[in-house]
Formats: sequence, structure tokens, C-alpha cells
Amino acid sequence: MFFFKKSKPILSDLIPERYIDIHNHVLYGLDDGAANAEESESLHAQMHAMGFETLIMTPHIMSHVWENTPKTIGDRFNNLSGLPHFKNASVRFAAEYMMDDQFHKRMYQEQLLTLKDNFVLVEMSYQQAPLTLYDILFELQVEGYRPVLAHPERYNFLHGNREAYKKLKQVGCLFQLNLAAVTGYYGFAVTKTADLLLKENLYDFTGSDIHHQRHLDAFKNPVIIKNRAHLNGLLEKNEFFR
Repeated sequence: MFFFKKSKPILSDLIPERYIDIHNHVLYGLDDGAANAEESESLHAQMHAMGFETLIMTPHIMSHVWENTPKTIGDRFNNLSGLPHFKNASVRFAAEYMMDDQFHKRMYQEQLLTLKDNFVLVEMSYQQAPLTLYDILFELQVEGYRPVLAHPERYNFLHGNREAYKKLKQVGCLFQLNLAAVTGYYGFAVTKTADLLLKENLYDFTGSDIHHQRHLDAFKNPVIIKNRAHLNGLLEKNEFFR
């Protein structure tokens, strides 16, 4: 399905100038992303050289795993932005929220960290949706938020189910593609699903989801999907977050 006679472009070559990355884990020491300030600096420098102008850093907020809060994230960001490397950098912060058993509590007890205005980045387990998924998405919107679902191509239980993806869109969920998926980094099934969602024009935005050097190195790999024209147009949509 993914073999062509023409040479395939390298993912990093497709990154638009002044690209705004709305999903990454470059903010150090808060989750499974960058471990320290030096790693944050290294990742940011390489991403900037690749064309990433603005990073919206989105640490995980996940019950019993990464118990981050707007304060802990904000404090760490202030530490990072005070470093010489970041003083003139275009960086902001938000969060990637797991829709888990504590998400309702967070939604009602604190102002969620958003990518811009009312757009909030959410995720769920790769193996199964929360039983209250549609209730959560409904309540988020009642509270005035726009849910942006991180990497829908990576949820194994949705693979091959077009109607499930379309239902999520119909109830107001926006989709964010993990860019490395188009290189095969996450495996054949994920790449195939990303290609299908691109073909169906179901994606709204893109993000790197870079946690570490291996993720960054994946951007040096060729793009193996069929629907590259759709990808090129999609990459420009992150201008919305300027």
C-alpha cells in the first residue's frame, strides 16, 4: 500500500517555515518527556533548526501517573523560559489531559490549560475509550471548551472503524495528527489509519508529540503515506494558533 516508484520526501522537509507545534513534551521533568533543562534545550534547538518557530509545550496531566497542575506546569515553564537559551524563544505552555476518572473533577474545579482560547488537548487510553467518553466531550463543550483529540490514529480500538471516527467529529471533537505517524514510526496499523483519516479530511491540526531524541530522529525518515497532498495542506492549519 505504501510503496511508490517516486522517491519519498523526508518529513522534516515538509515542515512549513514558522511552524507552530501544538503538542510536545519538551518542558522538562514533568512527565515522560525531556528529563532535564539540557535535554529541553537540545530538543528545542534541533526543532527550531528544522523550521519549528513556536512550541506550545503540553506536559501530561494523568491521574496516579503525572499529577501535574496548572501551577506546577506554570512554575516549571517560568524556570525554563528564564534560561539563556529560551529568553528569545517563542514558547508557550498548555497541557495534554488524559480523559480519566479525575478529569471531570479537574474540568469543574480549575481552569483548564488551553492551546489557545478555549481549545484543550485531550487523550485517552490506547486500548479502550473511557465509558463516559461522549459525556466528557459533551460536558467539555458545555463548559465552553473545544476538545482537540491528540493522535486519534494511535487508538488501537478505533482502527478500521470509520464510523467511530466520524461520530467523534460529529459530536465536536477535533483531531490532531502525530506527524511521525506518516513515516511508519508507530507501526503499520497506525500509519494506515493516519492515511485513511487524511484521505477523509478528518484531521484539523498536526503536532510533533516529541518526547525525546528518538521521536525527533523520526522526522529524518521518509513519508510513506499515499495522501501527501492532504498532509501538506493540513500542516498549514496550525497557523490558527499564532
